[in-house]
Amino acid sequence: MSRSLKKGPYIDERLLKKIQGKKPEEAGVVKTWSRPATITPEMIGFVFGVHNGKNFIEVAVTEEMVGHRLGEFSPTTKFTRHGGRMQRELEAAQTAAASAPTAVGATAAKAAESPAGRTAPTKEAKK
Repeated sequence: MSRSLKKGPYIDERLLKKIQGKKPEEAGVVKTWSRPATITPEMIGFVFGVHNGKNFIEVAVTEEMVGHRLGEFSPTTKFTRHGGRMQRELEAAQTAAASAPTAVGATAAKAAESPAGRTAPTKEAKK
């Protein structure tokens, strides 16, 4: 939910003090625990180390991020994939397909030779 326009955006004063008068190249990674701080145009180009509860996630601020919060770019939970055995089988099939030769001519020739590559004659073809 957005903050009231009357109050204005929340900007951590200590965070602004850390980057005030510095260039993004010389500041390095600016560590902060202030996840609700709104990204302002003065922060563009800086790299912030935003704490996610366990460690600091590096966030390089760009123009598109202005108006968002720092915490939006530092996830606090680790996503584990859905599915169990079925998901693992799908991933194994994808890795096997990725490791197969990628030559277009070789795969087309194999498809023509294999029984799976052949199609059954249709009724129209029999006439």
